[in-house]
Amino acid sequence: MSRIRHVRASRLATAGVAATAVTLLAAALSPGAGADDGPTVADAVENAASVLVARAASLGLTAAQGTAVRDVVVDADGSQHVRYDRTYRQLPVLGGDFVVHMAEDGTYRSASRATKSSISLAGVTPRLSAPKAADLAANALRAANLGETLKRLTAEPELVVDALHGAPRLAWRTNAVAQDSLGNPVARTVLTDARTGTQIDAWDSIETASGDGKSLYGGTVPLETTASGSAYQLKDPTRGNTYTGDAENKTDLCILGICLDRAPSTQFTDTDNHWGTGTTTDRATAAVDAQYGTDVTWDYFKNVHGRNGIAGDGKGSYNRVHYGTDYNNAFWDDTCFCMTYGDGDGTQLGPLVSLDVAGHEMSHGVTSKTAALTYSGESGGLNEATSDVFGTLVEFYAGNSSDAGDYLIGEKIVRSGFGRDALRYMDKPSKDGNSVDCWSATTGTLDVHYSSGVANHFAYLLAEGSGSRTVNGVSYNSPTCDGSSVTGIGRDKVGKIWYRALTVYMTSSTNYAGARTATLNAAKDLYGAGSAEYGAVAAAWSAVNVG
Repeated sequence: MSRIRHVRASRLATAGVAATAVTLLAAALSPGAGADDGPTVADAVENAASVLVARAASLGLTAAQGTAVRDVVVDADGSQHVRYDRTYRQLPVLGGDFVVHMAEDGTYRSASRATKSSISLAGVTPRLSAPKAADLAANALRAANLGETLKRLTAEPELVVDALHGAPRLAWRTNAVAQDSLGNPVARTVLTDARTGTQIDAWDSIETASGDGKSLYGGTVPLETTASGSAYQLKDPTRGNTYTGDAENKTDLCILGICLDRAPSTQFTDTDNHWGTGTTTDRATAAVDAQYGTDVTWDYFKNVHGRNGIAGDGKGSYNRVHYGTDYNNAFWDDTCFCMTYGDGDGTQLGPLVSLDVAGHEMSHGVTSKTAALTYSGESGGLNEATSDVFGTLVEFYAGNSSDAGDYLIGEKIVRSGFGRDALRYMDKPSKDGNSVDCWSATTGTLDVHYSSGVANHFAYLLAEGSGSRTVNGVSYNSPTCDGSSVTGIGRDKVGKIWYRALTVYMTSSTNYAGARTATLNAAKDLYGAGSAEYGAVAAAWSAVNVG
């Protein structure tokens, strides 16, 4: 088995950290030092701390800055990659993240930085007050919801350093949340210049995504449950105690750390350990789909990529089904480390608990714990595409004949009133009427669900190649943007390349050009610089106009 490890750490280290503190941090992270001959995660953290001291200037680190380890990857050949977040005078730096790459012996190789800009400000006292920033964000949320009357609107500003949008500057990052007329949550993150009050950027903050059970979409599926007295709980002790609860069609405002009310997550129980009826009249049926989707996604990341849970720490997340009223959405929320599923309105969408949607939403969690791609512009499109790619690979991995793998997103949940047979199409994204097949200078201005088309198209071409073909009974015909012919390398290799690019090379500000570089680096690491896989990655990106 490949000796690749991942870990997240919350302790702080600075460019001038003392050796004793490094030793303590390394010990805290060690999964069992000395268990094999290669470097451990603890070794990687200690080696990287030395690099930060020796190369502080080239990494842009100063005495005013702090660093915190976010993730660590140790390759089978002993290469080490340590990902850091950065602060400036104790303020989070958006775009300050970077990855240090080292050889087996701990010597420095290179670094991937979200920004190359020098981070230095004249001061960290804002001219724009926090209440004013909150008002501006609240107005931005109202505008984004087309003037609809919003209830229980609140906005919480946080002072940050923005290094994502040109020269670093002091900014307010404000999370505005409210309820719409049906009581469903709406949320928007607004980035405001703390000196001038000018809006820098804004994006939606809800990322839209041993018993057995009869599911809505996947037939009868196996479930690991927990015995509790004479009944069973829909909680899986083999996968970090992941569980599924009933939100009772209520909503909450606990998004991005702002909690006013929280919808319940009432534990599903059953007396005979046979769950659901396969129909929406039984509330447990949607729970079966959600729990099954979580199980398969957990298994995919663990068995294919060696990742033990969403955060890589073996801890399970949880699901809430039956959320809100006619809620046509599903979302991952980092603050509760959970997935939430609406029932749909029954006209356009049914319950959003299909397997690829579950895989999509959980993959947002993986992204948040690794590259943390900013959810706007081209990086936001890559964030959405990452979830589409892995959601698709999860569906293929399941091998479920009732929901066979395909390159359609959400095909099980759409209803006749939706106007088409899927939410998105990876072979030709523009078939949905909004997404783009090819990169252009305006791609970053699109909604992230539409700019994601470029990466989805790339992933399909890399897996299957251009032209027409049939996979699992579904017909595809994928053109290229430059008229070239692309030969695919298969889904398994696409997943390995994308995962390594995400966890080792991408940063919060990665755009499409950066994604090309990241995936080429990943292909070189996995298969060699002169390999057919490396050439195929280059050809597939060129085929979607990313050169």
